[in-house]
Amino acid sequence: MRLTSQSEAIVGATAAVVAEHADEITTLFYREMFAVHPELLRVFNRANQAIGEQPRALAASIVAFATQLIDPGAPDFAPVMRRIAHKHVSLGITARQYTIVGRHLLDAVGAVLGDAVTAEVRAAWDEVYWLFGCSLIAEEAKLYALAGTDPDHPWKKHRVVERVEESADVVSLVLAPLSGRVASHRAGQYVAIAVDLPDGSRQPRQYTISSAPGGDSLRVTIKRVRGNGATPDGQVSTWLHENAHPGTLLDVSQPAGDILVADGENPLVLVSAGIGITPVAAIIEDLSRRSPDRTVRMFHSDRTHDTHALYASLRRQVLAMDDARAQNWYREDAESAPTLLPALAGRMDLTEVDLPDGADVFLCGPLDFMRTSRSTLLSRGVPPERISYEVFGPDLWAHHPEGEAA
Repeated sequence: MRLTSQSEAIVGATAAVVAEHADEITTLFYREMFAVHPELLRVFNRANQAIGEQPRALAASIVAFATQLIDPGAPDFAPVMRRIAHKHVSLGITARQYTIVGRHLLDAVGAVLGDAVTAEVRAAWDEVYWLFGCSLIAEEAKLYALAGTDPDHPWKKHRVVERVEESADVVSLVLAPLSGRVASHRAGQYVAIAVDLPDGSRQPRQYTISSAPGGDSLRVTIKRVRGNGATPDGQVSTWLHENAHPGTLLDVSQPAGDILVADGENPLVLVSAGIGITPVAAIIEDLSRRSPDRTVRMFHSDRTHDTHALYASLRRQVLAMDDARAQNWYREDAESAPTLLPALAGRMDLTEVDLPDGADVFLCGPLDFMRTSRSTLLSRGVPPERISYEVFGPDLWAHHPEGEAA
């Protein structure tokens, strides 16, 4: 995958200025595109748009992709490409939408950079975009085909068959398809749920499948997003908490997600915080069935024991495994936690925990938490290639995993 020599020279000469203005370009792009194509708001997360996460993620991705095209020594973009493709198929993105995106994105480049964008410059960056877009289209087509999903009809009706109140702000929903078998998935993957909101809009959100593969249903565990003054309450999580009860029908996507715990015999270290426990719960349940003798160390941080979702099932599965150990940290009331899996007070500290030799590590939680955890693990000699992570929402960490500031 190469640019033409003329485009390569132009992109090399203009990449720095595009990168400098990338956030401004993508912010304008989304605003103008949605003004002309409001139907696309049914696909994109309006909350991520409002707080700027989606524009920043797109800007970082395009700049990183362009850099790889002109710099042979740049980091491999393929892992980021796979992650984006999985996000897209869970949202029902189709190939024809790339034409709309490309036109408005190049218009935004021209609007922000002005006279610097000559016809030749626009053509070169159009070539970058279509190399980027066609790579995603091909990867997404493969994912749709493997799942047996018609991209024009990506949503499958599921019925809520059980609801479990995990804590005041966390609920688990067990979902069964109205027709056919439950879609196969691997531990750690997610689905999107699309709901029609009271204002008439439709919005999708991605939620981890917190149950192990197999069976005739799947479980998602959803934290209700509370506003803090600067940001509003979560629209979809609030709707699901208030309206999703046994019998409710929901539109659910095919399972997706590229960060999967490797099979094999290597020890496994699972590090999570808050609702980041959901993929860990699926992984532990899966391992307790298939590999109960695998060495596992699970480290989790939460506000209190009462907010620790899925605790009872996790405890049961950890205790049933031959060489699994768990350590929890609670910022409040740690002394009141059950003693069978004792908790420490305060924030997680991995500087002296038991790390088995040769372990694979999986992280899930807020970005700052994962950055701190990863830095500690690296300082203790864990190779970076053995550390994987899952981030909820746009992946703002993909291009700066080592730094304390992205």
